[in-house]
Amino acid sequence: MTLIRATESDFERLAEFYRRTVSETKDMEIYARWIYGLHPTDGMIHGHIKCGNMFFLSELDGKIASAVAAVPCQGMEYHDVPWKLNLADDEVSVVHILCVAPELQKKGIAARTMRRVIEMSRESEKKAVRLDALKCNSPARRLYESLGFSQVAERNWHTENAGWTDFVLYELEL
Repeated sequence: MTLIRATESDFERLAEFYRRTVSETKDMEIYARWIYGLHPTDGMIHGHIKCGNMFFLSELDGKIASAVAAVPCQGMEYHDVPWKLNLADDEVSVVHILCVAPELQKKGIAARTMRRVIEMSRESEKKAVRLDALKCNSPARRLYESLGFSQVAERNWHTENAGWTDFVLYELEL
């Protein structure tokens, strides 16, 4: 399986992948709290594709195994975080909407996807990869910590799908 940069022609497949994964993932309402149309949205996926930041792993049969947005800079929401590394926005990659097909969860696909994002970030000469995860999303947090990400801070942010909720922010120095 190779991480593939999504194009506009992949939009329908990716949107259907996210819709299916959100509806079929066990405990989605407990851990990630995604509600398709609120998070993630068609616009979010389109935007990441348009900017060249949307990627997916494809299985041998052509089905999508995982998808992720790897954005080559951080946004304003990360400016007030006490990161370990003092970096400019464009020295950082930020991970969003990492998702694994329900039938492939707990098989190392998320770790493989993240390792490739980390590798791509290094190849792009980024100095860190950053991300946020819901504090209650213990499976995702275990994954990030197993890959060497350090917990840097917590924030209480408002999202359309979860309301006011606690997030943990992570950083991996490259």
